[in-house]
Amino acid sequence: MSKRLLKKASWILLVLFLMGTVAGCGGGAAEAPADGGEAPADGGEAPADSGETYVLKFAHDHTTTSPFHTSALRFKELIEEGSDGRMTVEIYPSQQLGSAREMIEGMQMGTIEMTLLPTAKFGGFDQKLNIVDMPFLFPNEDVLWKVLEGDLGMEFMDGLPAIGIQGIAFYAEGFKAFTANKEIHKPEDFQGMKIRTMEAPIIMAQYSTWGANPVPIDFAEVYNSLQQKVVDGQENPWLSIHDMKFYEVQSNMIISDHAYLSYFLSASKVWLDSLPEDLQQLVWDVSLDVAQSHKQLMYEANDGYLKNIQDFGTTVTYLTDEEREAFKVASQPVYEEFRDVVGADLLDRTLAFIEANK
Repeated sequence: MSKRLLKKASWILLVLFLMGTVAGCGGGAAEAPADGGEAPADGGEAPADSGETYVLKFAHDHTTTSPFHTSALRFKELIEEGSDGRMTVEIYPSQQLGSAREMIEGMQMGTIEMTLLPTAKFGGFDQKLNIVDMPFLFPNEDVLWKVLEGDLGMEFMDGLPAIGIQGIAFYAEGFKAFTANKEIHKPEDFQGMKIRTMEAPIIMAQYSTWGANPVPIDFAEVYNSLQQKVVDGQENPWLSIHDMKFYEVQSNMIISDHAYLSYFLSASKVWLDSLPEDLQQLVWDVSLDVAQSHKQLMYEANDGYLKNIQDFGTTVTYLTDEEREAFKVASQPVYEEFRDVVGADLLDRTLAFIEANK
């Protein structure tokens, strides 16, 4: 064979070898199920443990004194211990890595590995998750957790993997209250008021239905907006009202329990799938374990938050059952508006489940 033919044959063999190598690397990592069980066999094999180390950037929007940060520290401890040092967790509290939208987009791009953020922040990314923020949907926390930790809750978040995010677990914060510089007892009391809300269409629609003017403002800017009268009031659970000191610039807190603010632990799907199988399973197991211990932290903290708010001099009132019912009736247009958005069948099944489990 001539040198020219030999050289050509060598190039052909090299190309064939490289094609075989690329083909052998194909296939995604197995996706761990939400119950923390075994990964499905048909999802491809996760990479084997090569001794490589991994950094996990964990971002949330609460202060370092909150139960959320305590739970983040617990997550870090269990992950680093359980991985024998193969994983290092870096925690970024108080929106250090940007707004909620920026953090979610960071997961999609793979620049942030995990976030713990309000479920409402994901409504624009997966419409089904808007169900969780329906006004007056959950009568109490027992029913809420039966929904969120059951089959329905898994269905709420099953559209996220298609956009690069893996939903893992719902985390507790609490039922929301109103704050304002006047008492509020009926929907008509919101007429003409500017109310700060999250940038969440379903929450904004709720206040529009009650006659208010919803104004989406980033969480970090709410205190200044209230102080400078950019808005007249806002809604949040007791933790946020306390830790962000909204009660300092609002004379009234009205305990309405009109909606529950749940948080949502999620991960970059590309990152999670890239982990060795044992570390994927560790992330799932620790996430679900900490979600349960976090509930107790919130229960223990809430009484202290309310006492501190009252001790400051803020007037705290409660909606009566009759007043709550009037708000619930006034909220029905929100259900009609978002019925097809969240999925009529899914909403009907959720409402039926709640009614059966009251």
